[in-house]
Amino acid sequence: MQRFRGFLFGAGIFLLVVFYWLVSFYATNWLYNYMDKRPYEVIGQLINSIGGLFLWGLTMTILGKFIQGRQMEIFQTMIDAIRSMSRGNFNVSVDNNPHNGPFGELVDSINHMAVELGQLEKMRQEFISNVSHEIQSPLTSISGFSRALQNEQISIEERKHYLNIIEAESKRLSKLSDNLLKLTSLESQHHPFEPKNYRLDKQLRNHILACEPQWLDKELEMDINLNEVTLNADEDLLSQVWTNLIHNAIKFTPIAGHIGVSVTSNEKNVIVQISNNGVGISEEDQVHIFERFYKADKSRNRTSGGNGLGLSIVKKIIDLHHGDITVDSKVGEKTIFTVLFPIEK
Repeated sequence: MQRFRGFLFGAGIFLLVVFYWLVSFYATNWLYNYMDKRPYEVIGQLINSIGGLFLWGLTMTILGKFIQGRQMEIFQTMIDAIRSMSRGNFNVSVDNNPHNGPFGELVDSINHMAVELGQLEKMRQEFISNVSHEIQSPLTSISGFSRALQNEQISIEERKHYLNIIEAESKRLSKLSDNLLKLTSLESQHHPFEPKNYRLDKQLRNHILACEPQWLDKELEMDINLNEVTLNADEDLLSQVWTNLIHNAIKFTPIAGHIGVSVTSNEKNVIVQISNNGVGISEEDQVHIFERFYKADKSRNRTSGGNGLGLSIVKKIIDLHHGDITVDSKVGEKTIFTVLFPIEK
C-alpha cells in the first residue's frame, strides 16, 4: 500500500511538470505570435522549460505554505491536548480527519492515551475512596467504644463487649493494611516469584486439615478428591490462594452444608475446583467479583470482616502463574471456583 501511494505521488508530480511545461509552451508561443518574433528553437525550448519549472516551483511554494500552516495547526492542537493532560485533565480529544495525513496515527495515539489515563485516574480515585471508607468504619467504631469505656458506670460485661469490638476492629485494620501491602507488592512486578515442582494435592490436603476446626464447628460435609498432581509454581503464593478460597467456602456455607475440593489434570491444564452450597453469587456480581474492594453482599462482608481484597489477591497470584480463575454460581444453590494452570511442556 505504501509503495502504491509512492507511485501515485511520483506520477502526480510528473504529470504536474508536464502540464506546466505545456502551459509555458502555449503561453510563449502566443507571445511570439503577438510580437511577431520567434527565438531560436533551442532558446525557445529553454524558455519553455524554465517557465514550466517556475510555475511548478511557485505552485509548490504556495502549497507548502498551506500545508505548513495546516501542520502547525495540527501540532498546536496536539500540544494543547498534551498540556491539558499534564494538568490532570484527561477529558480531551483531538479531532482526526483524513486531512491530517501522516499525523493521523499520532493523533489516534494521543486520543488513546487520554482515554487510558482517564481510566487510570478514575481507578485511582475509586481506590482512594474505597480505602478511606474501609479505614474510616473501624476507626469510627474504635473511637466510639473507646469513649464509651470512659464511663465508669458500665458493667464488666459491657466493658468486655466493647473491648472485644475494639480488638476485632483493630484486627480488621491490620488485615486491610496487610492485604493492601500484599496487593501493591504483587502489582509492582518486583514481588519475589520462586517457582518449583511440588505436590499440589499435598498442599491442598494440608490446608484442608489446617481448617478442620472451622468446618467441624459448622458440621460441614467435606468432599475431597485430590489426585496426585505435581505443579511447577510458587508454593508460598499459591498457599495464599487456597487459604482465601477455602476460608471463603467455609465462611459462606451454612451449618451442615457441603464443601467440595478437587484437583485433577489433563494434557493441557491442572484443574482445581473449590465448591460449596449456600447463598450463591448473582450473575451481576460474578462479573466484578475479582475487582478490588468489590463486595457481592456489603452487609455479609461487613459482619464477616472482609474488605473486598482477598479475591483480587487471588486473581493477581493466578495471573502471575499464567493461569485462569472463573466462578460459576447460582443464587441460593451453589458456588464453584475453578482454577486452571497450564502444563509446561
